[in-house]
Amino acid sequence: MTVELHVEAPDEVTERETADLTCKTTCSLTDPTFIWYKDGRPLTTKTIKNNQLHLQTVSSEDAGSYSCAVRGDQHLRSTAHSLRVRYPPKRVSVSISPSGDIMEDSSVTLTCSSDGNPPVKIYTWFKEGGTSPVGSGHSYSIISITADHTGLYYCVAQNDHGALNGTVMVSVKSRSSSAVWFAVGGGSFLLITVLICICRINRKKRRSDKHDDENADPNAQDNTYTALQPRSSDDVYHTLAVSVSSQILPLDP
Repeated sequence: MTVELHVEAPDEVTERETADLTCKTTCSLTDPTFIWYKDGRPLTTKTIKNNQLHLQTVSSEDAGSYSCAVRGDQHLRSTAHSLRVRYPPKRVSVSISPSGDIMEDSSVTLTCSSDGNPPVKIYTWFKEGGTSPVGSGHSYSIISITADHTGLYYCVAQNDHGALNGTVMVSVKSRSSSAVWFAVGGGSFLLITVLICICRINRKKRRSDKHDDENADPNAQDNTYTALQPRSSDDVYHTLAVSVSSQILPLDP
């Protein structure tokens, strides 16, 4: 006997609702045990009662393709039934393009992305502290950005079942401050380079002086020492006597 099975279930259900899937057969079976499959894999964590699969508090993860079979004839599965789940936006994120530092007078684009069923088609942009939207649509562009644009931005993603926010921080850097930091950094680099050169020159000079000292003649007499060496008392007396005698003039008779 060939067992023919099919699944009766709603085509679509909203998240947090309940859903019942029923395995139907045209044959009369005696106390059958039904096996349920989701996306081709047996279900073991769901509530199965007789020929019915009960989904309590449906979530977006419950969306998929369901089929059933009778134990002992698992090769005779029913045709698959696709269950869709409607849910509000999830995993809302905001990206900035181009990435990296944002300089004054440049242009940036903020892009909002999300996951929802039905897909999100309404995006609204706000800046923290403001009461009115600053933009709408999947992307929001700022042309010739200034320091006044610095702040926290968030987009509101909305579909028929709810809304969720995603945020991003925009920090604008002044070109003048960047130039100052560049000049300070360049000056510091130049100073460090000069100090390194001075240290290397002093090191080479010390090595050269040490080399000259090692090659000097140990028997040679230091001229400076000789020049400063004191004379004996006799030499001094002789020098003074000559000097005085040369200045004495003879007396007339």
